[in-house]
Amino acid sequence: MPQLARRVGRARPSAIMQVAEKAKRLKADGRDIISFSIGVPNFLPGPHVYAAAREALDHDSGQYGSNRGSDALLDAFIGHLDRIGLPGYTRAHCASGIGAKHILYTLAEVLLDEGDGFAFATPYWTTYLDIAEIVGADIQLLPCPPEQDYKLTPAQLDAALAAKPKVFLFNNPSNPTGMVYTQDEIAALADVLVRHPGTWIITDDIYNRMVFDGIGYHNVVQARPELRARTIFVDSLSKTYGMPGWRVGLLAGPENVAKAFATMNSNHITNVPEVVTAAAVAALSGPQDVPTAKCAEFQARRDLVMAALAEIPGIVCPKPAGAFYVFPDISVAFGKSHGDLRIESDVDLCNALLDTKGVACVPGSAFGEPRSLRISYTCPEAQLAPGLARIREFFAELT
Repeated sequence: MPQLARRVGRARPSAIMQVAEKAKRLKADGRDIISFSIGVPNFLPGPHVYAAAREALDHDSGQYGSNRGSDALLDAFIGHLDRIGLPGYTRAHCASGIGAKHILYTLAEVLLDEGDGFAFATPYWTTYLDIAEIVGADIQLLPCPPEQDYKLTPAQLDAALAAKPKVFLFNNPSNPTGMVYTQDEIAALADVLVRHPGTWIITDDIYNRMVFDGIGYHNVVQARPELRARTIFVDSLSKTYGMPGWRVGLLAGPENVAKAFATMNSNHITNVPEVVTAAAVAALSGPQDVPTAKCAEFQARRDLVMAALAEIPGIVCPKPAGAFYVFPDISVAFGKSHGDLRIESDVDLCNALLDTKGVACVPGSAFGEPRSLRISYTCPEAQLAPGLARIREFFAELT
């Protein structure tokens, strides 16, 4: 019997999706389940996006599209880059793909040979580790515990880059923590990056429109323009525009990277579908009232979650300033019991919370931080307060 490729043994199902699927099964069995697990925005794009898709259907060419992306999509993305403070890119610097996950995976194929160093901070989005393992990279994790607000320090980065990783991947705002780097913090990291010219930089900044408290979105290229020659900016429509199922990811970076990416597309996906492209152009170029309103809504929800967690003795949670996650340190529960259920780890706690209170959260170990758990607060509004109350009840009942 022929064997599967060895790389398949390095691929693992998404830990986030596993939690979400378990919650779905319990709900289908009649359980009252509130899910704080999967990171979907839970809102829909504006009507102009659907109108553009319908118009494209009515005039569908039935032809293949550009491996890089249509001119209209690239131009709309360039306009978005201008608006967030990243001017100067042209179509030759850009490319599109089937969501940011596809962008990141293909960039790993473009930039990394097996055994090359791949550095990123912990906590990390689960897919970073999965991609690194599939492509056979030498993974370098940079621990950023809650004691340092889940943020990478310049000294940490300097020490990591001294090992000469081929790629440094940076996520701001962060999934899973929701932390956002200030302009000064970005500038300090950029100064370090300049001193290590042999490393590619990927900035996975898909939550750049979901930043709270007036902090603003900042990028290392803004702080040190010379980094543009080796920095690849990754974006997506999924979170900002309520379009995760449409699968549109985008990148801007050096021309040789964008060209190589388009070549890989020609062998992988060919192109982003025409109807999806039309919807993406409308989202990027049309009215921005939906994402603007949702950003304000998510900031208010963040405040509700933080207030609820503050009422639980022993929980520590740095205040997030973006995305739609909180990532509390729940290790105060370790060594305790909820009824007959012993809590020795984040996985134990999340299983007990789901089984006894019907609340689904993702264990922090899925993101490389086993003292924590992730709460995604994009559930239907009517479920947020009851779900938080159940979490408070759970901790109050620990013995």
